[in-house]
Amino acid sequence: MARLEFIRYVPHRSKIVDGCIEWSSVRNGNVIDGLPQIVWCNSTPWREANLWACERATSKDVNLKTVESNARALHAFANWLEETGTDWWDFPPRKADRCLVRYRGALIKARNEGDIAPSTITERMAAVVRFYRWLHAMQLLSPAWPMWKERIIGIRLTNAVGFERTMQVNSTDLAIPNRRALGERLEDGLLPVSAHDRDDILAFAKESASEELFLMLSSGFFSGMRLGTIADLKIRTLERAVPDPATPELFRLAVGPGADPPVNTKFDVTGHVWITRAHLDELRNYAYSVRRLKRQGKAAPENGDILFLTRFGNTYAMRGSDKSPALNVEMHSFRKRGAASGMAVLRHFHFHQSRCTFATELARLAIRAGGAINAISIIMEAMLHRNEATSFKYIKFIEKTPAKEAAANAFTRDFLGLIKEREKDAADV
Repeated sequence: MARLEFIRYVPHRSKIVDGCIEWSSVRNGNVIDGLPQIVWCNSTPWREANLWACERATSKDVNLKTVESNARALHAFANWLEETGTDWWDFPPRKADRCLVRYRGALIKARNEGDIAPSTITERMAAVVRFYRWLHAMQLLSPAWPMWKERIIGIRLTNAVGFERTMQVNSTDLAIPNRRALGERLEDGLLPVSAHDRDDILAFAKESASEELFLMLSSGFFSGMRLGTIADLKIRTLERAVPDPATPELFRLAVGPGADPPVNTKFDVTGHVWITRAHLDELRNYAYSVRRLKRQGKAAPENGDILFLTRFGNTYAMRGSDKSPALNVEMHSFRKRGAASGMAVLRHFHFHQSRCTFATELARLAIRAGGAINAISIIMEAMLHRNEATSFKYIKFIEKTPAKEAAANAFTRDFLGLIKEREKDAADV
């Protein structure tokens, strides 16, 4: 299988000295920590893909997180190429045999079988097409090779005063539309779990999971922090927590690039997350426990202040990323143990559902206390949302819940009534 690795890129310049090539670092060059690089299973680099990632990351026109996201899409493509024994430059005259057409079919099949989310395959195909457009522009592929058919799509836009205009965008016949499921969906397309299921998940994690996973799940369920934020929490962040002026049992943790110390947040939003005194005390006790201090002893000096470390002293997530291979492995084992013990809720449980659950419960309490209007601002502040539209999704979700419950109860009563009438008629016969 191909590997996706992240390197520290230091720009170098080559020069010829006495007939030999010498490399020297560029003075004041832009050093990139975490530049994604793809390596084939035979340990040779995918030079073209790596050059594309390097060029985009050093141009300052593309965010490094975008480069990483595109690299993950190309990594999935590289794995498919190796599994099927296909060359990435394979474009025969017959359309069905071209590598991109075959890969598109594999993605659609995976979507239909429920293995990959529709939004994911749309992003993967779009990233691969962008990569091949760059190959074509750099003349690394012959322009005579038939890769796809270009299409121009018109998108109609309406401004705030009602005027319409049409924007034309280039597309290809390889594009995969994102067929989203109908219904109310919250952040990242996930749904919350009930308070009862939340308590069962945490109780099971307390018994059968590592202390780190239990504390990280608790942080998600009771503070709404994302995985990337939880994995980047510092001990100084806990020590500098300040009590909320209105509620003495509630504390605020400063997170974001503007905090001291800085803590990773999505979209680099700086703000405060809420945490109860009991939860804060539990995290502080763990921070100075023998278990964590042993892990800190194995960690690199720059990671010594991070709260959650793996048993090898590594961070759970890369800096500035919500991806955590270490936690994914542990969550997979946790779900398997939960399913084996009869906990159906763990069969398809994702870590990010802890955030959805916190926001849903907070919305329920906020609506009950101050109405929907005030609840939006409360959720937006607690969840560090960039806009009110995201917070409003939770309000609509909560407001629809009573109607759904009433409909379900009514349908159940009617159905049971029909069953009883049928049984009575059968008994009379």
